[in-house]
Amino acid sequence: QVQLVESGGGLVQPGGSLRLSCAASGRIFLINAMGWYRQAPGKQRELVATITRGGNTNYADSVKGRFTISRDNAKNTVYLQMSSLKPADTAVYYCNARVVVVTTEVHEYDYWGQGTQVTVSS
Repeated sequence: QVQLVESGGGLVQPGGSLRLSCAASGRIFLINAMGWYRQAPGKQRELVATITRGGNTNYADSVKGRFTISRDNAKNTVYLQMSSLKPADTAVYYCNARVVVVTTEVHEYDYWGQGTQVTVSS
């Protein structure tokens, strides 16, 4: 069993910054890609940013230049530094991790965090 626990959400004014964290724990052999997704009310969940184990990153066009994803492999943790926040960034942000678990076999599973609310409003 693997758990992802997010933290760092909250209320921020337009133009402000927030840093989200997501720590994975449990029966982890290693974690391949990690990422952040978000879901605004009435909309589908969308990709925000992903990062490979080696540090290659990918961003949604809407956040390029404002958000930075990073990870600490030793801590099984992924971060999302968000700057120049806009009201359109308001959403529940979810952490995702592709975790390799070794029992009698090797399997890769997709895990999600419970979500953290980010609200950008004056």
